[in-house]
Amino acid sequence: MKEFREIGLKPELLESLKHINFNSMTEVQEQTIPVIMQHKDVVVRSKTGSGKTGAFLVPIFQMASRQNHPQALIIVPTRELALQVSKVSDALSRGSRMHTVVVYGGASINVQMQGLARGADIIVGTPGRILDLMERGALDISKVKFLVLDEADLMLDMGFIEDIEEIISHVPHDRQTMLFSATIPKEIHDIARRHMQHDAVKITVGKEEDLTVNTIVHNYFIANGKLKFSALLAYIDKFQPKKCIIFASTKHESDFIHRFLVDHGLDAIIMHGGLTQAKRERSLHAFREHARFLISTNLASRGLDINDVTDVINFDAPDEPKVYVHRVGRSARMGKNGRAFTLFGYEQKELMQATMRIANVKMQHIDLDTLKYKDIKLPEMRRRMGFDRGRERSGGGQRSGGGPRRYGHGPGEGEGHHGARGQSGYRRSRYSGGPRHY
Repeated sequence: MKEFREIGLKPELLESLKHINFNSMTEVQEQTIPVIMQHKDVVVRSKTGSGKTGAFLVPIFQMASRQNHPQALIIVPTRELALQVSKVSDALSRGSRMHTVVVYGGASINVQMQGLARGADIIVGTPGRILDLMERGALDISKVKFLVLDEADLMLDMGFIEDIEEIISHVPHDRQTMLFSATIPKEIHDIARRHMQHDAVKITVGKEEDLTVNTIVHNYFIANGKLKFSALLAYIDKFQPKKCIIFASTKHESDFIHRFLVDHGLDAIIMHGGLTQAKRERSLHAFREHARFLISTNLASRGLDINDVTDVINFDAPDEPKVYVHRVGRSARMGKNGRAFTLFGYEQKELMQATMRIANVKMQHIDLDTLKYKDIKLPEMRRRMGFDRGRERSGGGQRSGGGPRRYGHGPGEGEGHHGARGQSGYRRSRYSGGPRHY
């Protein structure tokens, strides 16, 4: 791999990179940065955790200079990713005096307006809050030179495309556009065709099958109801994960799993859209610093920069196989090894087969000593906590009665005033049979 000092960067930028231990470029950075520095539009497909943030921020800092108006607009799907990108941007600004302002729903819009009023060269934000600020006259993007769409496929899934189209209509036509995505479905191609130069460079890092993170061992176990919790403890006992993310289908189920693990003496924290932004940030900090287990909805499946995750557990198997790919991608970052473990219900054989086929993985059934935990007092605990009164969840986490399920980035986990703008409403999964709300 090349080092950053080999590509002619400004001394102050090299010093900033050295300060945060960015010395050698990752593959996506090596392929992408020189092209962007030639002022070309790019469409980059690379898996999560490959170093995409540096791939667009480094050339922006190389080509931009301190001004009295926003020069770069970086649109991201979630608050957590906005904070992470802004953190790297702040680190790269050492010596350049360029100022980054991060904007997202769930935080004080007045504070963000004050930050913009003091001057900003780089804006990092989520679509709804960017539109809020534009409509209030607090954010002028008419002189933006660099437009970045990060995690574009996730923004598509979350129903933000209409917001993005509206934002792009206010950015100058002669800007430089950079689109980064783990996958490039047809809708992303359409966005690139409408809003990028005809000679935009398409960069693919790794083979298609590499997007499923081929350094992960994929395991599964069949269980429903109370047996799922016995299997969870048995897996933890057998494999002793050092740092593990556990995915549940709903916020309430996440709360219950968190309480369940804590009651069994495990160092666990929780993060989902029902928590305030401050609590979510504290949870992430705790997970990075000491906690072994993070329990979350799909909120944690994309865009979180968490290193050294050894295991990903799908307590509730995701309805969509591509969600499986993004969840397990939290492990094995930067080429490290990892494990993925999924609990499928007895009725989910078709979903399991579809997941293996579409995600291009081979799952192995593992033996677990669930009898060791057969006496856990789960029903009493569930009633005491007020969850699932009068009904028991199946292996997939779907409520009896077939009602709608609210997943990771639905209203309440997205943004503030414009949180539901452009939402795609109820979308039926071909594998679950039940509607989903995003």
